[in-house]
Amino acid sequence: MSTTTNSFADLKGLQAASGAATPDSQPHQKREPKRDAQGRSYATGRRKNAIARVWVKPGKGEITINGKKAPIYFARPVLRMLITQPFLVADRYNQFDVYCTVTGGGLSGQAGAVRHGISRALTLYEPDLRPILKAAGFLTRDPRMVERKKYGKPKARRSFQFSKR
Repeated sequence: MSTTTNSFADLKGLQAASGAATPDSQPHQKREPKRDAQGRSYATGRRKNAIARVWVKPGKGEITINGKKAPIYFARPVLRMLITQPFLVADRYNQFDVYCTVTGGGLSGQAGAVRHGISRALTLYEPDLRPILKAAGFLTRDPRMVERKKYGKPKARRSFQFSKR
């Protein structure tokens, strides 16, 4: 049996006749929330050299970082604003308690890592929030890192001062 196809519509007809599933025919699977025995969701956030382990559970909006409250650990208002952004975008401000441990990097990188971890943990707790957080760019890990120092140079790219005489 030989059949000729003249357009993509013919291919779809052949595919449907053969019983193969088209991408449109399969319904989207609803993602299940991932929570532990205490009702928390866990995620890891990264930024520069900082790594944040984040646990999110329903609560009054308390954020604890390395055993300290957020206003004490992140003294600068910009950093505190950075870690609360996922809750504001998702319209879940003061509805979740956050406990996280952060290592490596400086305060700015650590705040970015906590934001990334909170966003990922929220999507695991409530999968319906994923499109909102994805559109805001909070689920994308920022890949920018400090460039390594090269041998024969004082810094990554800086050369020693040239002296003609």
